[in-house]
Amino acid sequence: MIIVGAGIVGTSAAFHLTRRGVSTALVDAAHLGQATAAGLGVVFPWPLPWDEQPVWDFKARAAEHYPRLMAELAEDGHTTGYEVVGGLSVDLEGDDAGFDLLRTLSQRPEFATMGGVERLSPGRPRERFPLLPEDYGGVFVEGMARLNAPVARAALFNAAEERGLRYFKGDAHLLWNGHRVTGVRVGSEDLEAPVVIVAAGAWSAGLLAVAGVDLHVHPVRGQVTHFALPGRDTRTWPVVRFGERGYFVSAFGPDRVVTGGTWEPEAGFDRRVTAAGLLHNLSTALDVLPGLEDATVVETRVGFRPGTHDGQQLLGTIERLPGVVVASGLGGDGLTFGPFQGVVAARLALGEDPGMDLSPFRPDREMAPA
Repeated sequence: MIIVGAGIVGTSAAFHLTRRGVSTALVDAAHLGQATAAGLGVVFPWPLPWDEQPVWDFKARAAEHYPRLMAELAEDGHTTGYEVVGGLSVDLEGDDAGFDLLRTLSQRPEFATMGGVERLSPGRPRERFPLLPEDYGGVFVEGMARLNAPVARAALFNAAEERGLRYFKGDAHLLWNGHRVTGVRVGSEDLEAPVVIVAAGAWSAGLLAVAGVDLHVHPVRGQVTHFALPGRDTRTWPVVRFGERGYFVSAFGPDRVVTGGTWEPEAGFDRRVTAAGLLHNLSTALDVLPGLEDATVVETRVGFRPGTHDGQQLLGTIERLPGVVVASGLGGDGLTFGPFQGVVAARLALGEDPGMDLSPFRPDREMAPA
C-alpha cells in the first residue's frame, strides 16, 4: 500500500498496515502548516445525542480504540504524548457545563472510557486548574485526555518504520492509467501499489485533480498560541472547556498552557501569524484566564485544518477513481478522530468491511458550497 500524508491519520494507517505485515510506503511533502503539529491537543472522542447514527457509531468506536492504540504504542516502548488528565467543562451560570448530559452518557456501556463524571460547585474547578477564576463551577470528566500531537505522530511513524515502513519525502502525484490509480510518482521515482490512501489533510484535493475529481476539502487556518508559566507545574492540569463560549484550553508539562485558536476558512494556505489572529488569541485568553497576564507568550503555531462544507469527514473510496481511499476532512477534530480514521482507511485499502455505515462520509458525495 501507499499512503500520502504523514500526519496523525496517515501515520496511524501506516502503523496498522505494517503491524499486519503489509508492505507499505509513506509519502509526505512536509508542508509547513500541517494541522497535526498545530492542534490544541484536547481529546474528547465520545458521541453526543444529536449525532446521526453513522456518526455515533464512528465516534463510539473511536473512543474505544484510542486508549488501546496508545497503550499498544507504550508497550512497544514508544513515548505517545497521550495522557488521561481528565477534563473540566466550566461556566458561570451552571447551565452550560453539561452535567446532566455527560452523567447520562457516562452510564451507557459504549461510554466506559469516559470514566466518572462529577459536578463541581463554584470554586472547585480552580482547585484542578489554578488559573480559573473563583466563580466558575462545572463538571469534571475523568476520561478526557490531552495529546502532544507531534510526539504521538512520531510514535506511530517510528512503530511503523520498525515494522518495515518505507518513507519518501516529496510531492506525490497519482499515477493514472485512464482507468484506475496504480501508484504515485515522487520526484523521478514511480511507486506502484494496488491502493493509495490519500490522507494529505487540506492538501488532499490537489492530488485527485489528476482524474478530474473535485474533492470538497479546503484549508481552514488556525492560529494557536502557547504560553509558559515559569515556576508553575502544569503537568497534572486537566483540559478545560468554557461552556458558554465553546472555547478550549489545554496544559502541557512542564509549564505550558495552550489556548483555543482562530477558525479562518477564507485564509487559504497563508501561514502567517496575523495581527488580528494574535489579538483574538491574547484577548480571549486573558478574558477567560486573567491569570495569564504575567505568562510568557512562547509561540503561535499556524495549521491548516481540512474542512468540508457540510462538516462531515471524507472517508471511503471514489467510484470515478478506483485504487484510491480518501481519509481527510476532520476539521478541528483531527487529533480526536484521526487515529481511528487511519484504522478505517487501512481496512478499506485491504478490501475489508469497515464494520460500520460510512455512506454519510463518502468523499464523492454532493455538498452545497459554503
